[in-house]
Amino acid sequence: MIGPPTGAILTAAQTRDAEAAAIEAGATIASLMERAGAAVAETALRMAAGRPVLILVGPGNNGGDGYVAARLLAEQGVAVRIAALGEPKSDGAIAAARRWSGDVETLSPETRPAALIVDGLFGTGLARPLDDALTAIVTRLVGAAQHSLAIDLPSGLASDDGRCLGDVARFDVTLALGAIKPAHLLLPGAAHCGRVLLADIGLSAAGDVSVLERPQLVAPAPDAHKYSRGMVAVVGGAMAGAALLAAEAAMHGGAGYVALLGGKSPGGPHALVRRRCDAETLSDERIGAVVIGCGLGRDETARERLSLALAADQPIVIDGDALTLIAENGMVQVAEMSSPRILTPHAGEFDRLFGTSDASKIERTVTAARQSGAVVVHKGADTVIAAPDGRVRVARPGSPWLSTAGTGDVLAGVIGARLAASDDTFAAACEGVWLHGEAASLSGPAFIADALAPRLGAAIARCL
Repeated sequence: MIGPPTGAILTAAQTRDAEAAAIEAGATIASLMERAGAAVAETALRMAAGRPVLILVGPGNNGGDGYVAARLLAEQGVAVRIAALGEPKSDGAIAAARRWSGDVETLSPETRPAALIVDGLFGTGLARPLDDALTAIVTRLVGAAQHSLAIDLPSGLASDDGRCLGDVARFDVTLALGAIKPAHLLLPGAAHCGRVLLADIGLSAAGDVSVLERPQLVAPAPDAHKYSRGMVAVVGGAMAGAALLAAEAAMHGGAGYVALLGGKSPGGPHALVRRRCDAETLSDERIGAVVIGCGLGRDETARERLSLALAADQPIVIDGDALTLIAENGMVQVAEMSSPRILTPHAGEFDRLFGTSDASKIERTVTAARQSGAVVVHKGADTVIAAPDGRVRVARPGSPWLSTAGTGDVLAGVIGARLAASDDTFAAACEGVWLHGEAASLSGPAFIADALAPRLGAAIARCL
């Protein structure tokens, strides 16, 4: 079965463990390779649409998958060629190569391109870049092809963190075998994978890290009221428009009551309540979530409001300027809070809060969640959500049009709405991120943040 990315995300070592478990349960290397090659052939058959195919094979099992795919494509009448980097070396690849009855070309600068190029040179576990000559060959062939397909991973990507080990060609489609790998979703590697598909080859993939899935939501109960649906208090500040965007997102994100505290802007929906930002207001026991940081500023007023919000110890979403102010004073006050809390830093804010590291984005986010005791939404085109207990969800790449001012404020607001209606902080963060991405998809190209929040209702409808 071939479909979109779903399920557990496995490192190279975890993938090897899953393969070993499948073999212990009765599979063989040959049977796993046959399933993988069949999935590659099925995908290539659709992409080639009767045109010639060139499969590049390496010496290991990734190349073995390529030999199997070539054999099956030839049986379907496809004009398929193989260009090999060298003799097969793994047992599986050797056996697969013996079953291929066609010619095997030597991969070289003279290798002729084809309509569809399939990269089966190297898969997971690669630790060094391709040499310059091989990189040039692959880049030329991919560039000359009408379509390109990578088996498991484009050659030259680091499976576990998405790093490009050198110059890596960009593929139209990458077929993940058995499980999604971090490089399929984490940048910069994800940008080289193109559309990612997942082939089920019989591995039992499980773990704490998985792909963010569409949430299952329920409509309000017949006896629901505005407070039972969740009250969100958005703290305003120096940039009134940012807090207003967050407030509108909370309203469209399902909250029953949204109050803007201390906001200066007279605009906004008539249903938006405006109240003072003081200790009494923030201690209202009906508040299900406080959202702070969107346009808060960094002046003395901002610091006072942040102190009040943290001292109230309400469920809280901390974004933007509030994160910068917290970074100046250390994470102690946040770590010592007893209430549910969600931090939503972008890359720069994350570095200020938790420091820089060469570890993968997944590892860094997990560490940050444990240190802060908060659910951390590490934003970006490759958003990672981590809970202190080690659970992780990685979002599929979203609309590139989200790269516009104010969309982060909308995200904070919708997460606030989900938190106000939930007793599961991790689920609330995951729901908010998914709904935000879906609203962006529904908004089409070149949208502005003001148009994003009204699309949240349609996104919620897809989850009911």
